[in-house]
Amino acid sequence: MFDTRQIRKDFPILDRVIDGKPLVYLDSGATSQKPRQVMEALTQYYEQYNANIHRGIHTLSEEATEAFEGVREKVRLFIDAAESREVIFTRNTTEAVNLVAYSWGRQHVLAGDEIVITPMEHHSNFVPWQQLAKEREAKLVFLPLTDDGQIDLPAAAKLITKKTKLVAITQMSNVLGTIVPVNQIAKMAHAVGAVILVDGAQGVPHIPTSVRELECDFLAFSFHKMLGPTGVGVLWGREALLEAMPPFLTGGDMISSVSREKTSWNELPWKFEAGTPNIADVIASGAALDYLNKLGMDSVRKHEIELTEHALKGFAKLGNAVVYGPKDATKRGGVISFNFSDVHPHDLGQILNEKGIAIRAGHHCCQPLMKDLKVSGTARASFYIYNTTEEIDILVEALREAEKVFGHVACR
Repeated sequence: MFDTRQIRKDFPILDRVIDGKPLVYLDSGATSQKPRQVMEALTQYYEQYNANIHRGIHTLSEEATEAFEGVREKVRLFIDAAESREVIFTRNTTEAVNLVAYSWGRQHVLAGDEIVITPMEHHSNFVPWQQLAKEREAKLVFLPLTDDGQIDLPAAAKLITKKTKLVAITQMSNVLGTIVPVNQIAKMAHAVGAVILVDGAQGVPHIPTSVRELECDFLAFSFHKMLGPTGVGVLWGREALLEAMPPFLTGGDMISSVSREKTSWNELPWKFEAGTPNIADVIASGAALDYLNKLGMDSVRKHEIELTEHALKGFAKLGNAVVYGPKDATKRGGVISFNFSDVHPHDLGQILNEKGIAIRAGHHCCQPLMKDLKVSGTARASFYIYNTTEEIDILVEALREAEKVFGHVACR
């Protein structure tokens, strides 16, 4: 049973007091908080079996290797992949996307080809393709959005053509909250022979995710947004594509043999994991997956829909709040980006911090989208498993008080 009050007991940071006010953490879109179970897994590794992996034949190394590779299998199951060898550990989503841009992109994208993205992409899924397009004299094509921040699918069907080599698209917008119909976009891409990469940094932590159902070719995401430590990302790719790709980095552990004259590469997935990996944090990330699996991702999604519906209703009662993205909570994730009265988002973030409320303020690594919205930035509240409707009420009430301070009408 999904019991938020019981869940909160696993997160010691939620007991913090900021300026005399209980912490209301509404910035999980940037990074989630970590439960005790994750921290305990990290400590246990360092206290009980700290050793390098794959190379050693002693007990500690064997235990560390088994725990590390066990997480790879947990990831496979979590995203419904066919083979654990398709799961590659990286530092973060950004590195995972860059791996594809350098290794696959520089093999396949040629002059005159087109790379299709959207204006709501995080810079991590924007800049690598922008730079690749410049380098290869390819064209960057943007799928237009509807007024409520969803992809214009009829327009997408016209813009994804035989010139399209790659479609790179978010699973869920970190600004608008828009949940993208990836499966439909994937069918359009595959119909013209293109490959599709999905940025799952915001989606995988919040939505039940199956790479088979998405029909994507690559999926990238990070553990720090899904209860795990920082410094661990994942790239999943179709085995045939990964097999044909050259290594992204070269050096230790990603080799099969080395001579003075030549080097041969290790097999998947280790071909793409050069050097000593982030062993401890990968193992702790396995504890994060265990935690989410115990809750059930369907329950996680249901909880966030309830929080989002409650938030949208609360914001609707504020007289000077502009909320961006879909109006239907079932079509968006637990992210509410907004501008409020004439208050700059940074000023608003500071005011809320004085009340113990942590939100995000700025362009959220989505400057092209901000330009389209004709704003310099937004304030953003983002929710996760440990948030409650009472915390959202605290946010709305704090905004109402802030509105009074700035001399505006409090509500309709």
